[in-house]
Amino acid sequence: MKSLIVLWSSVAESLATRCCTSAHRDIETVTVRSKAEGLSFLTITLPNFARDFEFCLDQGAVDNATFHSFKKSGSLPAFLSGFSCLVFDRGTGVLLDEPDIGAIQAIRQLTLLFGKILLDCTPARERKAFHEFVECEHEVERANATVDYTAYKYVRTLLFGSLFSKIDKQIYDGELRPKHGPGATADSLYGNQKFAQTSWPCRLEPYFPYGEMVLPNWSYWEQLETVNFIEPDAEIPVKVISVPKTMKTPRIIAIEPTAMQYAQQAILRLIQDGIKDSFLNSFIGLDDQAPNQRMARQGSKYSDLATLDLSEASDRVSLESVDTLLANHRHFHDAVMACRSSTARMPSGDVISLAKFASMGSALCFPMEAAVFLTAIFVGIQEDLGRPLTRKDVESYAGRVRVFGDDIIVPVDHVRSVINSLEAFGLKVNYRKSFWNGKFRESCGKEYYDGTDVSVVRCRRLIPSSRKNVQEIISTVSLRNQLFWAGLEDAVVHLDRKMLKLLKHFPVVGEDSPVLGRHSWSLVTSDSKSINSIPMVKGWRIRSVIPINEISDWPALRKCLSSLEERKSDFVPTSSDHLRRSGRPRVVDIKLGMGHSGY
Repeated sequence: MKSLIVLWSSVAESLATRCCTSAHRDIETVTVRSKAEGLSFLTITLPNFARDFEFCLDQGAVDNATFHSFKKSGSLPAFLSGFSCLVFDRGTGVLLDEPDIGAIQAIRQLTLLFGKILLDCTPARERKAFHEFVECEHEVERANATVDYTAYKYVRTLLFGSLFSKIDKQIYDGELRPKHGPGATADSLYGNQKFAQTSWPCRLEPYFPYGEMVLPNWSYWEQLETVNFIEPDAEIPVKVISVPKTMKTPRIIAIEPTAMQYAQQAILRLIQDGIKDSFLNSFIGLDDQAPNQRMARQGSKYSDLATLDLSEASDRVSLESVDTLLANHRHFHDAVMACRSSTARMPSGDVISLAKFASMGSALCFPMEAAVFLTAIFVGIQEDLGRPLTRKDVESYAGRVRVFGDDIIVPVDHVRSVINSLEAFGLKVNYRKSFWNGKFRESCGKEYYDGTDVSVVRCRRLIPSSRKNVQEIISTVSLRNQLFWAGLEDAVVHLDRKMLKLLKHFPVVGEDSPVLGRHSWSLVTSDSKSINSIPMVKGWRIRSVIPINEISDWPALRKCLSSLEERKSDFVPTSSDHLRRSGRPRVVDIKLGMGHSGY
């Protein structure tokens, strides 16, 4: 923890100099409270300060219900008061007419630096997260009883009628091309072993027949005798687990069985391609966050767009809302429901039925929640307008309404009605991370104030103490370079000293170099050489070893045919060793060697 405090102090010194103030007392506070309260002060208490600060920016004044963990100096918290008095009036707490945007960014940087560091929660916090997962199921069930889908059905058809009809026909025509993902599965198959699956849910057969989806072709029909076709009551549930997110709470996800994930990917492909080729591409983002970020900047500058954030977003999308969304397109509906897991196994071993459509882990979670959110948004807009929407009305909101996961952007003029609509469908708006009153906006990892980017650099892992801490070394090199581009020189010097002691070779490199090194205004380093006129440097390179996971016979043929199809459609490269090694690397290492400098 000492290294984190030193890093925080270095950042504070740089920002204090930039804002013409002092951070001496702030450094003392962080040092004392971190020793007394532990890492939770840096990773939980300070980020809570940031959320209170952003809320006050949105409200235009320091609220009495904020900053309870810190002493007050006048109307402002004493902590970071040298910065906050450049933003709010010390006496009244009211936002200044021209707040110092540099001070706004400094406060956010100092309070969010360690907010998303990858550390395990306490067992109590993890148990609480699993309890909330189950409780959310009950809330979704209760909410379903009160939802009126009348307006939802009308808007659904207006938005998605053409796209869903197209997908419906593609599914009817058998244009489903499944694929395996790289991640874990509930039945513990990984890498190449997924191509040798010999268990198959019966309810997949109408749209995803084993003989066509798993076997290379029907000449291998004898293999059907070895397949275990599983009845619905014997299906493998999704496996609910926690993965590190923040020390405050873990992220709860559900790992899907191999067969379900495989089939879901086929439908996902049709949805992605369909959205890209339709007017909905202006409203839904599935792989590009940049439009949301640009709109957030616009909203911060002109106060015309609001940024909304949903809590437990995927877990609150009910099965009923997706069922209603797809109801008019029978083949699309039935194919989606066929590959939807209906039960989940908790860490306790208990198996529960799912009222939600799907948790994070399903390939269809992201696109289906986006469709539900967008429909609910336009239901709210329609309610605000007081008349039925037309296609022309919807298209007029291009550039003003957009959904990317749980990051939502809507016009400020309709924000209240949209929030009411989202909540009417059982969704939960996070008011502390939603902004529409002031000039602060946040969406898809970018934050702006009055059109100026006030995004921050985040430390993702602990500072390494040994060269054996490979993940920490890789993360710290990235952190060092981000701090360099942010102009935080004191912190950069501190990390350079640390890394040079650990690595010995820590050369100056460009952004495209495969070597772990320092970004710098200087291009010269003692480790530099030229080989065949290519500038080279000596340093540490990341080495990821793909595990051995061999397949042969018909599963190998199926993978080769699938890989050939993928390369034709998506230009996906395939390793010559792909039948012997596959899956995500289990161990990441670094190795000393030469690499191009990136200049």
